[in-house]
Amino acid sequence: MTTHSLTGAVLAAWEAAVERRERAGVWAGADSAGGEVARAALAALVADSASLEVLDAGVGEVAERFGLIAPEPLVLALVCLPEAHPSAHLLAGLLSGDDGAARPSVALAWESAGLGSADPGARRMLEPGGRLRGYGLMRVEGEGVLLSRRLAVPDRVASHVLGAVAVPEEVERVLVHARPVDVDGAGAVADALAGGESLVWVRAAPGAAAASLAVAACRRLGVACVVADLERAPSGRAAGVPEHEGTTPAPAQVRRTLAALALEAGLEGAVLVLLGAQHATAHLDLIDRAAVPVVAVSTIAWEPRWSQLLPATVTATRLSRDEREMLWREAIEEDVVGPEVVAARIMPEEIDLVAERARADARRESRAVEAEDVRRAVRMLAAGHHAHAGGTPATLEDLVLPDHVRAEVERLIGWARNRDEVLGLGDLQGKGGKGTGICALFSGSPGTGKTLAAHVLADALGADLFGVDLSSVVDKYIGETEKNLERVFAKAESLNAVLFFDEADALFGSRSAVTDSRDRYANQEVAYLLQRMEAFEGITVLATNLRGNLDPAFARRLHFMVHFPDPDAITRRRLWEQHLAQLPGTAPGDPVDLDLLAESLEIAGGDVRNIVLAATYDAVAQRRQVGMADLRRAAEREMAKLGRRVTGSQWAGSR
Repeated sequence: MTTHSLTGAVLAAWEAAVERRERAGVWAGADSAGGEVARAALAALVADSASLEVLDAGVGEVAERFGLIAPEPLVLALVCLPEAHPSAHLLAGLLSGDDGAARPSVALAWESAGLGSADPGARRMLEPGGRLRGYGLMRVEGEGVLLSRRLAVPDRVASHVLGAVAVPEEVERVLVHARPVDVDGAGAVADALAGGESLVWVRAAPGAAAASLAVAACRRLGVACVVADLERAPSGRAAGVPEHEGTTPAPAQVRRTLAALALEAGLEGAVLVLLGAQHATAHLDLIDRAAVPVVAVSTIAWEPRWSQLLPATVTATRLSRDEREMLWREAIEEDVVGPEVVAARIMPEEIDLVAERARADARRESRAVEAEDVRRAVRMLAAGHHAHAGGTPATLEDLVLPDHVRAEVERLIGWARNRDEVLGLGDLQGKGGKGTGICALFSGSPGTGKTLAAHVLADALGADLFGVDLSSVVDKYIGETEKNLERVFAKAESLNAVLFFDEADALFGSRSAVTDSRDRYANQEVAYLLQRMEAFEGITVLATNLRGNLDPAFARRLHFMVHFPDPDAITRRRLWEQHLAQLPGTAPGDPVDLDLLAESLEIAGGDVRNIVLAATYDAVAQRRQVGMADLRRAAEREMAKLGRRVTGSQWAGSR
């Protein structure tokens, strides 16, 4: 090994340092063995110099990728050397004033680089914002005067320069595989990177293949990329805290993860594609000083107040139906790629995951992949904290409604089914950022069929119904409700799910006059919801018990307002027939009087269901079929629960 190599230069500098200490009598007297040990360690290093060539190559590569300038590469090699050879660890400690192995001191690094302690360049090289520390290649440990403090490299840097692959856990957990898809916007990102932009901010509409777009841009340029999603960073939720609180990545964790990602991309010489970049807006200083270009993908637009930097900006639009169909046909068998499958607005990489899951399910049962396998896998992606997909299949035949109400539900289903075709005719939704979604209000008393109608709508479209738990959305912390709502809307939209807000008047009621700070923030939540509904690309159903309790601003944004009236006697009889038809039979010796039930009990369909269910439990306990007596007792208990009594001579006389 020659002094022309970095490690050779370090060893030559250390040999000179040993000679200086010997001349100065540092190891004289009681410490005389120190000089002998230092000489032996130096000899061992020189003898093993061939094994250090990998470190030379690694440090040289890092120096090139991070733009290090002399004497920074030599200092980096010096600090890495103890990681490569035990004799270097020992010699670094002895030359730094220790009795044994230790990390090299700042004084030894400066001495080896030919720098004096008063040299401004020496201190500048080790400043927090300098290349070595700013890029995360090196850290200064300990306290006290700078000269006596120690230098170290992160494990990831040491592993890389020594040719090992050891991605840190905090990086591994956020890495994602993104499938390159050459869609609109990929060229703009590629042009920005080719033009030397250090940051490209990609505003991704829900359902846009922004990650795939960024990867495709890198492929166009022939450069590698590291793709990571900050949404996967650990949240700040402590043990015992409800799941809906603290589900956003913890800021401190985001900062650590972002620093590790910037280092990882730099070591790999790759563009950093950062998904979930809206979580990084408080840490843009790390992006500003990254050694590699960053493509930041966010659900929100760039705001100048975040940084003095003004990045290149690109908007990623949703994949078109034709593009989604092409990706599906590439991923899975053609005969299951029908309208229901194509309607799922998920990412290209998620399409691959869904296809893999569907094939595995079919393989387990030794059959071909079916459309239901794909739908089931898509539903797995839909699982979330604030909304749930659920319910058994429901059809229009399950709805017992007046003809005019049923006709409105059928009309809503028709709108939803034909939406893509209608929108393909032109820009009919108008300007001003309005979405292409459909919003309906279902109003009526509890049990009148609002929730069932929402299930019918979703099942008719081959979509999932996302019922929103308002208690998990409304948060006591300012600003969290909006974040929770955004996650619900984005997830429902990306999966083409029907979003169902039950008892929506709890959140969507009339905006109040501002009397305190809580009123002001509550009104901000309502205003955000109005804006988000306007931009929503999916189908929203709001259910309320009181139609008149809705803010007029909401009413203007509704395409449908369907009132579910309390059922009349004829409708109630149909409801009794429908629910009793689910039973294998009724007691012949105690026949059910449908007319009496319909005339005497002025209740909704949900109450009818409860009565039939309770009567069935009672009958099964007696190991017999349901009879009129069971229904009578169950009805009287149900009415008592509602705070009502059954009146009428017919009911009383039928005992």
